[in-house]
Amino acid sequence: MHALVTGANGFVGRHLTEHLEGEGDRVTGIDRTDGPDIVDTEAIAAKIASVNPDVIYHLAGQADVAGSWKDPNGTFRANLDGTRNVLDGARALGDHVRVIAVTSADVYGFVTPDELPLDESADLRPTSPYAASKAAADLTALQAFLGYRQPVIRVRAFTHLGPRQSPRFVAAAVAHRIVEAENTEADEITVGNLEARRDFTDVRDVVRAYRSLAADGVPGEAYNVCSGVDHLVADVVDFLRSRAHRPIALVQDPDLMRPSDIPVLRGDCTKLTSATGWRPRFTLEQTLTDLLAEARSAYRRND
Repeated sequence: MHALVTGANGFVGRHLTEHLEGEGDRVTGIDRTDGPDIVDTEAIAAKIASVNPDVIYHLAGQADVAGSWKDPNGTFRANLDGTRNVLDGARALGDHVRVIAVTSADVYGFVTPDELPLDESADLRPTSPYAASKAAADLTALQAFLGYRQPVIRVRAFTHLGPRQSPRFVAAAVAHRIVEAENTEADEITVGNLEARRDFTDVRDVVRAYRSLAADGVPGEAYNVCSGVDHLVADVVDFLRSRAHRPIALVQDPDLMRPSDIPVLRGDCTKLTSATGWRPRFTLEQTLTDLLAEARSAYRRND
């Protein structure tokens, strides 16, 4: 199978490329660092035509929720217009190109406890510009299937984490701050909201799910990629802190708090499991242990 991965140099893109190549797939990656930019309609169409892939894994976009409040227009251009460009480019080649359009569980927005776990029929109630842009991209992908019968599969990924994740995200940020404190003998690190509950999945399990859906997912359908269990962010932070080489106190930083943060998200992956047989392999503890070990390795490389 020949796969085109957008956002190939990103956190998930690198893991996905490694997984696909490990499974024997031929992979072509594009990323804005190398070009073309996902919002460049003509360049994206030309690139897709030159590659002529069997499947496109569309990961590229603006993934910073906090940053989306500062630049909502840029967020919509990257996530909505970028998705439309990929869909249009794939459709120009014919109906043999399957598109895996990855959005986010943030599209579900605020939920009440009686609505959990969330399955794919849940309402979309986005609360941030990032979430709204992803909901718009999700609907655009659905329209491509309904309007053009384009073989598009929508993926709503819940929180994923693992080695090599950017410190813009909570677990990786805390891991990197712990490593910095270990090496500078600092006594405290800053944190944001610790009261949210999230459904965490290891990125190495996430990319397995994406490939499984490319093979066995049903076009037009949406699939949650999640563990089905929610964890308190404070517990994640405490686990990482318990593995620190020195005692470290936590200091809450108002600048790390989001204008709107969803209290709890927990998904139902029954549909994904039924279609593909996928189940998570990594425990959260193993993921966090690997993440912290990688943060220490990165610190030593950069020291």
